[in-house]
Amino acid sequence: MFFIVIGAMIGAIFGGFPGLFFGGLLGYVVNVALQHSIIGGLRVAQSQLIDSTFAIMGALCKADNVVSRDEINAVEQAFRMLKLQGEQLEQAKAAFNRGKQPGFDLDAAVDRFARISRGRGPLLQLFLQLQVMAVAADGRIDPAEHAMLVRIARRLGLGEADVSQLEALLRAATGGPSAAGRAPSKDRLADAYAALGITPAASAADIKRAYRKLISQNHPDKLAARGLPESMRAVAEERSREINSAYDLIKTARNIK
Repeated sequence: MFFIVIGAMIGAIFGGFPGLFFGGLLGYVVNVALQHSIIGGLRVAQSQLIDSTFAIMGALCKADNVVSRDEINAVEQAFRMLKLQGEQLEQAKAAFNRGKQPGFDLDAAVDRFARISRGRGPLLQLFLQLQVMAVAADGRIDPAEHAMLVRIARRLGLGEADVSQLEALLRAATGGPSAAGRAPSKDRLADAYAALGITPAASAADIKRAYRKLISQNHPDKLAARGLPESMRAVAEERSREINSAYDLIKTARNIK
């Protein structure tokens, strides 16, 4: 609409009523062309994001030389979370298989993802979460997988602390439900504290403050406002559930109301 109005105004100034008509028509053509260009660019970017995400995931799952059935199930869950269908789904599968190959250039793939994502923090964090979810699906993260996760994180401008926090968050959230009224295991509770970025020595007020800050930073609506693609919303929602789960563990152990 903006280009139609501008075109019509310029046309009217220099050509009267005929100029108004032809200027508006030219503005309409420019507007349609620009929309197609933007939409086409977004589709290309999304396709490249999907390709990089699952190629890197394939390399990670193969880092310990074995791609387990649990890891494959986690990858398929990621397909569903991102609502991949048809051509996009086939592209993701092909990328995952390519990433498992011995000659796969991991660093180049990570650098490509960094360029496409343009350093957007929320997208980088959720991308890393997807990778952790995949390699932790078999109940453990092999040292080779952890080392590769750290290597990927560092090339994206993150660090080992970000990887360790995500690993702790996932362990705290998926360690199995505690029976009603029963305190969680010591290891799982330690993971819950690490997931919130605090220590067991934190006061109740500090725990609540850390939780509120983390849950606010990861709220799906806030992430969307900061440029998170809609396709990643389900991943953001899963992250929020895991944060809530970690907080609930601590509240139970500390009897925090």
